[in-house]
Amino acid sequence: MQRWWFLEENNDGKDPSSSSRQSESSSVKKTKQPKPDGDRRHTFRVLVTYDLLKDETIAITGSCESLGNWDPEQCVQLHPESDGDSNIWRLETELPRGVSVKYRYMICSVDPTSENVHVRRFETHIVPRQVPIDLLDDDSSVSKQSQQQQKQVQPKIDTLGDIDGNIKLDKGWLTTETIVQFKFFDNPFSVKERIKNRLLYVKITTMNLRINAESQQNLNSLLEESLSNDTRENGTESATTYSFTEVASLHNPNASYEQQSQFGCPYHKDDFLIFNVTVAEPENVAYLVDLYTHSSRSKEDEPPYHLGYHYILPNFLKKSEGILELPVTCASKHRPLGMMRIEYLKVTPLLPVRCNLERSYIRYWNKRWTGLDVGHRGSGTSFKASDGNVIRENTIASLKKAVAHGADMVEFDVQLSKDLVPVIYHDFDIYVSLKRKTTLETNDMLELPMRELTLEQLKNLKVYHVVEGRNREAKFFDEELDEHQPFPQLSEALDLIDPHCGFNIEIKWSQKLKDGRMEAELAFDSNQYVDCILRTVLEKAGERRIVFSCFDADICTLLRLKQNLYPVMFLTLGVTSRYPSYHDPRCNSIEMAVRNAYATELLGIVAHTEDLLRDQTQVNLATEKGLIIFCWGDDNNCKDTIKHLKSLGIHAIIYDKMDIFSDKAVKESVFLVGARESQAALLQQIDIENRYEQTNQHEFLNEQDVRLSLDKATSSAGSALSTSTPSI
Repeated sequence: MQRWWFLEENNDGKDPSSSSRQSESSSVKKTKQPKPDGDRRHTFRVLVTYDLLKDETIAITGSCESLGNWDPEQCVQLHPESDGDSNIWRLETELPRGVSVKYRYMICSVDPTSENVHVRRFETHIVPRQVPIDLLDDDSSVSKQSQQQQKQVQPKIDTLGDIDGNIKLDKGWLTTETIVQFKFFDNPFSVKERIKNRLLYVKITTMNLRINAESQQNLNSLLEESLSNDTRENGTESATTYSFTEVASLHNPNASYEQQSQFGCPYHKDDFLIFNVTVAEPENVAYLVDLYTHSSRSKEDEPPYHLGYHYILPNFLKKSEGILELPVTCASKHRPLGMMRIEYLKVTPLLPVRCNLERSYIRYWNKRWTGLDVGHRGSGTSFKASDGNVIRENTIASLKKAVAHGADMVEFDVQLSKDLVPVIYHDFDIYVSLKRKTTLETNDMLELPMRELTLEQLKNLKVYHVVEGRNREAKFFDEELDEHQPFPQLSEALDLIDPHCGFNIEIKWSQKLKDGRMEAELAFDSNQYVDCILRTVLEKAGERRIVFSCFDADICTLLRLKQNLYPVMFLTLGVTSRYPSYHDPRCNSIEMAVRNAYATELLGIVAHTEDLLRDQTQVNLATEKGLIIFCWGDDNNCKDTIKHLKSLGIHAIIYDKMDIFSDKAVKESVFLVGARESQAALLQQIDIENRYEQTNQHEFLNEQDVRLSLDKATSSAGSALSTSTPSI
């Protein structure tokens, strides 16, 4: 790995909402002890201003064995400095002598059954914290008295998530746990007329269905016990389970996931309510959905009463996503009260685990990256009637052409073949030639879903684009040119395209339209689908800058929670008459897309330019939340429009025909330019380090001068690298 990976400037980050932590913190069941790794004693102290939940604790990980070598399973727990209300956590350990040690703090929890570590939140600064090399360690001239004075100095206090005012403490990713997401939207409650217009509160409580050998209770007795008034009013669980329940309401412009209150979260008209429930053993967990409401005669400060309930058992959630139509049972009379509709998403971890805590770019974007030029499907869409593009879209040749004309990134579509190989192709359907003829006739082609063909069949059959099939007119005759062939593998693009060109990988996934139709019938499980693509990228991407995107908000959620390396952008259709609206309202307006991206902690959104041009102030909806904004659409294929969009502060514009519409004087990616600058800064730093190591300290520079020189070189390298950080 090149040494300049971490030489990156610190950008301003968003300050997550924080509050004073609880007076008593719960310790985890599994405590990892510091491992001896040298003879340099060091004390870590960190101020924690976040409210820790039950089962959460503070831990540290870093670049040496005693700190776990960035492996979350080997992280080391800190402890409060004093019992009670101390917010300062402490760890004393041995660090290796003669090397700098990089480290990060994290909020984690430990499954008491399996002792697996789950990363709740972790510091995501590009440059991690560092314990520097002690230049006096090996200086025999330093007196013992001086060393003793150094030991008496109280160690500095870090602040969790804050490095020099730059606050980055982001949501973790799934290691072994599962998140079950329950969504309430499109006015999902159908109840009796007398309570139809009342404000309902929704609460979800986890129920542990695992029955110990000593306990003779059966499932029915557990469920009956949970119905007691004490259980609901006190907000306790009758069968304790290791879990975390968080809820976000997109009715709120500043939506974020928070702990639910005693009586749950209110569902307002046209709201979009999302519950994230983190569990370790989903097969042994049931979910109690309680509804509360206020009586028509209740006083202003009177709490709501328990209206009804229903249980969601684990066998209801066999698929990765689905819709549940459930009856609501009246709490007082145990009779049917109405129905509720819940859409769920089950997010499972990517196994085997491929990510660690060494680096993360999930919400990183450099300030210098603005107005980037992104090649749409490579060098452009090639199957429109008025399009003069002579290179087939989404091919290696098309991607290379965009790179040759200065594309900073290339955007392309990825989906799976029948044998689960990620390939680059846009449409869900294709046409297959039944006869090899020089002219095409009505019966010469058969329309098939792309998902029904294996990679070998896609490569070997005479396959036509859907436009060619419907028009009965072949557009390309390039079978002998490998780089012009359709359906290149994602792995081939990662291997063959210039590594300094970034990739905007759009995940193709069929969605339900507002009228109830599906864009296409997909037989894939969404977790399996995303896992196949992620494995390829994590294996092949190297130092390339990668951004994922998708029109489906749930696929974006999966991409965000399964890994901690690559950022995710939410594609939005927006307000438009060109395309039919989706069933999921999060995609149908920039406002909802921004709220969802902010709550889910995505990098940003990819807006439809038609909607942006209709109301340009919508750009501020994203930027004011600290989100990055790309844009897409046919309107982008105009030099004046591209120039105008850049003036609005759009971070990247996706458009066709890079060779025609790009106004770059030098046809190079911004990342290539940045890499060249950073390499020069790196060489300067290496030169200073080598000179110091090879020359006597007193003959070369005194200690202070050396530190100043190294700091200056590192700062210079970091500034240059702001346009060339690998892997994003």
